[in-house]
Amino acid sequence: MSTAASLSPMVEAGVPSPAPDPLHVLNALPDPLIVVDRDLRVRFVNFEAQSLFQAGASSLLERPLSGLIPADSPIVHMIEQAIDRGASMSEYAAVIETPRIERKRVIVTVGPMTAPQGGMVDQAVVAFHEISIAQHIDKQLKHRNAARSVTAMAAMLAHEVKNPLSGIRGAAQLLEQTASEPDRQLTRLICDEADRIVNLVNRMEVFSFDAPLERGPVNIHHVLERVRALAQNGFARSVRIVERYDPSLPPVLGNHDQLVQVFLNLVKNAAEAAPEEGGEIVLSTAYRRGVSIQVPGTGSRMNLPILITVQDNGPGIPEDLNDHLFDPFVSTKGNGTGLGLALVAKIIGDHGGVISFESRPRRTVFRLSLPRATSRSAARRP
Repeated sequence: MSTAASLSPMVEAGVPSPAPDPLHVLNALPDPLIVVDRDLRVRFVNFEAQSLFQAGASSLLERPLSGLIPADSPIVHMIEQAIDRGASMSEYAAVIETPRIERKRVIVTVGPMTAPQGGMVDQAVVAFHEISIAQHIDKQLKHRNAARSVTAMAAMLAHEVKNPLSGIRGAAQLLEQTASEPDRQLTRLICDEADRIVNLVNRMEVFSFDAPLERGPVNIHHVLERVRALAQNGFARSVRIVERYDPSLPPVLGNHDQLVQVFLNLVKNAAEAAPEEGGEIVLSTAYRRGVSIQVPGTGSRMNLPILITVQDNGPGIPEDLNDHLFDPFVSTKGNGTGLGLALVAKIIGDHGGVISFESRPRRTVFRLSLPRATSRSAARRP
């Protein structure tokens, strides 16, 4: 008799199916989960926790928690408090970082567990929820709004500012012909300032170009190699550039020249931030499944599996600029115009991609996720 046939009488009789194995339930959870005892030793890790800490259960179980999380971390204090007080605790902006794993921002929830035979609390359950991807997508939408603001401002400036400036400059030149020497200095100052404003408006006009973007299959490694060659023969002569590429990466759906502009801006910023001695820029690529965003105004989603990162070991970006770094006229440089990263955000937005960053002293990383070129997109290439 088949298994299905043998079970059917039980189902018809209303007999409930066997309860699922709790271990299978815990391992099926999409978030990392660990159990820690009163001595701060790891007693259980599910599959996602093994992935988070990049180690198997055999090397994590019965291990001191300090091997996974620094002893001075607020998470350790939360676990101690949960066990001592028997109360659940949450932290919505915790940071996990070890030599094995990169810095991650997580939501942490800690709950007390009583001993199997009842009585006092002797263990705590710790659940982690990584929030970086959701934050990156949310920030990308803000960056796109900032780029749209620059586009509207550029169109307005080109129309409303350049024409009056031309008249002001012409009037100053006429006055200069009959003015005394002290007054000529003032008229020249007017002309110079008018020229400076026109140059700034000209730089912003690139944001107002609204022509359809011509895209096709692009080998992103060719783009990065060209950028690296330009950098090492120019502004990044004294900086070490490290390449960590995935050789099996498929083509990106994009515009070659605009992608060169994007990475040239990012690498130039990284070179200027890197220290004079020991400066290093790391360019890396990877294929990352499961990352997609919804296309505004439609019900469809766009997959963004190709990840490119630009990392430097400079002093980092001031924390008060984190939410506004891609806005126009925001710059970490004393003489910067604050248009370079706004342009980067616009171009990546035009490609349907996502750009995000994280920064701390000695490690600033810009991450770009772009769509993959398909055979259909190759056939439509201009």
